[in-house]
Amino acid sequence: MTDEARPFLRWAGSKRQILSHLAPFWSNATRYVEPFAGSACLFFRLQPKEAILGDLNKELISTYRVVRDFPQIVHTRLQEYENSETEYKRVRALNPIDLSKVSRASRFIYLNRFCFNGLYRTNLAGRFNVPYGGERSGSLPSLDQLVMSSKLFRRAKFVQGKFQKTLALARRGDFVYMDPPYSVAAKRVFKEYDASIFSQTDVLALRQSLELLARENISFLVSYAESDEADYLATGFNVKRLSVKRHIAGSFTNRIASNEVLIYP
Repeated sequence: MTDEARPFLRWAGSKRQILSHLAPFWSNATRYVEPFAGSACLFFRLQPKEAILGDLNKELISTYRVVRDFPQIVHTRLQEYENSETEYKRVRALNPIDLSKVSRASRFIYLNRFCFNGLYRTNLAGRFNVPYGGERSGSLPSLDQLVMSSKLFRRAKFVQGKFQKTLALARRGDFVYMDPPYSVAAKRVFKEYDASIFSQTDVLALRQSLELLARENISFLVSYAESDEADYLATGFNVKRLSVKRHIAGSFTNRIASNEVLIYP
């Protein structure tokens, strides 16, 4: 990770621990494309000159755009919050629809930093409902961090929507990195990532997208938990397996080792 910019969000399922294995797949590509942006940790690691970052999460993409345009104001708003459970619940109870775009982005960053395990989960009404993560859950990004992120974000086009919307913009010469939410429902570790937002139908659609990228000779890399779904996605492509540690049983400290499957043409 460079000193110039680094991820300022926590994200369940983030691939920070395997960045050294992912980065070498980026070589002479002219543009970086990521349809499941999340915390965008590989984007921050590579710092490409041009990028497309997409995500289904409307609040996430809006926050990235606001940080790109108003990093100093976001930082000023963040200084108004304190790290306590009482404050966390007060901020969580705010309706983002009633806030300005800067206040909405600041709220998103604050809740992300101090929520449990960096999860993003909403109730049936679409309201964020992740509990407080405790005073040791992290710290808010510094002004320098937001300013550096803003400069890097100016190289990127942001797309809000399903992954197909971002992939439709990919062209030969791009490098496409995909880290989709896991569709595996049998294990609690995957349920913590809210697997309901990525269904078996989405797995089928992703496979079709991989085949299309391969036919168009567009370089890609997929990271996915070892599973039947991963085997299906990987059929006919190259595969590399890595051992990773994942949170289980709702605990920061209780982890299990499992394999991450890297899929590439």
